[in-house]
Amino acid sequence: METPLDPTVYKEALIVLGAAGIVIPLFYRLRVSPVLGFMLVGVVAGPFGFVSLAPHLPWLQAVTLGDPESIQPIARLGVALLLFMIGLELSFERLWLMRRLVFGLGSLQLVLCAAALGGTAYRLGLNWISALVIGLALTMSSTAVVIQVLSEEKRLNSPAGRASFAILLFQDLAVVPILFAIGALDPARQGEGAAGLGLAIGQAAVAVGAIVALGRLVLRPLFRSVARTRSAELFVAACLLVVIATGLATATAGLSMPLGALIGGLLLAGTEYRRQVEVTIAPFKGLFVGVFLISIGMSLDIRTMIAHPALVAGGIAGVILLKLLIIAPLSRIFGLHWGHGLQAGLLLAPGGEFGFVIVSVAVTAHLLTPDAAGQVLFVTALTMGAIPGLSKLGNHLAPRLTAKTPVAPDLLLPDEPSLPRVIIAGFGRVGQTVAAMLEVHKVPYVAIDADADRVGRQRKLGKPVYFGDMTRAELLRHVHLDTARALVVTVDDFEVADALVAAARAERNDLLIVARARDAKHAAHLYRVGASDAVPETIEASLQLSEAVLVDVGVAMGPVIASIHEKRAELQAAIKAMAPDAEVRTLGRKRLRDRL
Repeated sequence: METPLDPTVYKEALIVLGAAGIVIPLFYRLRVSPVLGFMLVGVVAGPFGFVSLAPHLPWLQAVTLGDPESIQPIARLGVALLLFMIGLELSFERLWLMRRLVFGLGSLQLVLCAAALGGTAYRLGLNWISALVIGLALTMSSTAVVIQVLSEEKRLNSPAGRASFAILLFQDLAVVPILFAIGALDPARQGEGAAGLGLAIGQAAVAVGAIVALGRLVLRPLFRSVARTRSAELFVAACLLVVIATGLATATAGLSMPLGALIGGLLLAGTEYRRQVEVTIAPFKGLFVGVFLISIGMSLDIRTMIAHPALVAGGIAGVILLKLLIIAPLSRIFGLHWGHGLQAGLLLAPGGEFGFVIVSVAVTAHLLTPDAAGQVLFVTALTMGAIPGLSKLGNHLAPRLTAKTPVAPDLLLPDEPSLPRVIIAGFGRVGQTVAAMLEVHKVPYVAIDADADRVGRQRKLGKPVYFGDMTRAELLRHVHLDTARALVVTVDDFEVADALVAAARAERNDLLIVARARDAKHAAHLYRVGASDAVPETIEASLQLSEAVLVDVGVAMGPVIASIHEKRAELQAAIKAMAPDAEVRTLGRKRLRDRL
């Protein structure tokens, strides 16, 4: 007998999906940031929102979340996925180039902000231990929200974006010793001291080293094996396996789960599967980060604001102002202009998710009273909700403060994939020949192919080729179709070629698209779906054969070449006549050479 279905098991999933599919699009039409929209959903559906009305309106139980812990595992996974995506955009080499910002700017920001905020709390009457805990908790910025906002605004690679990420990364690294130090202040654990801290740091270092070593050994073979199956489902499973496994490995060692996911992304950033992994993970990342933001909104207890309005309002203003006054000048010292420093300061001035963790540990260790903890958490959550607005304020003010002189080199790391390139879709014999000719004329290119073994062989030869499903519009965007000089479609699967030409034309109307066709009929079809130039295999083969025969029987090379060009033009005109209703975007071979 089948077990009766319990609808409440799916309540959390329905609320999250309802928010993503119904509420957030409504906020989008109202020009409300999705970050703020998800948090508002958490406020309304959480224990301090409509749940309080459930005893009077029982039907509200179906659309409310009374227990914030019920969605915490997915919320943590959302932050991990976000850091994993950031790792894919970086690499260990780029991270090493940013070391001055991470360990210089990041460490100074942490120490100075904690001292200023802790000192303020001490002057307000708290003992020095509680003041120190509050200072550390409020110093933490929100990796999840800041990175999400920067991604939406396409500013991750800007000077302010890179400086912000460097500070956030150092804060993530500092969480472990901070939490251990807070725990060591617990009267019940006074005997652990420096030896315990050293042991914890040693375990964390060993765990990170093991993840990096194992990842370099197994990740490429793992993804090559999965890619050979050509199964999208198995590729999704492999991506999620890497995120969860690396995250749990660092969490077990006492580090944060997002830090492990970041390392996993860094390891995959140097492989040929990077772009397809980005396309695969992006939908999960957006939805799971939304769950995290809902969990933050659920922590907002409106009663705290009602009980201490002046204290909460003063705390919000004070935290943002103090951190801004420290971060902006520090950023200027490390090479940013005042405008960029202002942008970074406004992004990082609000609190962050690790502040919740620090406060929770401090309450458990009896270092903070529940009332003080509630006020700190409320200030942290409200300032996090203000990040989208503060980011817009920074974008408005920064141009007035930004000078025209160059900034520090490590703040302007080149985002190589965004350079104008020719995109080659398909890297078989035809694609490799096209690439070789582009190399002769020093024209930069990037290639995509769906054969994992072929991609692996070409990567060993140093070719800029990646694995991926070329018909997906998301992948085209990730290889920067918006700045591409041309798209060359060389795949021998003509259904794939048709879909790719149509997808590329839908993405960019002015793009030069040169496609390989099976015959004249197929070339005419490619013109209809958006090709600028279609090259039929049968016609080109027959023209080359004719040229060889004429030269071999003694006809002079000059007249042969002229007649071949004339015949090719005649056949092309006939093909275009087969597609009279198509908007043919023909540049001609001379104009093609000029553009390349």
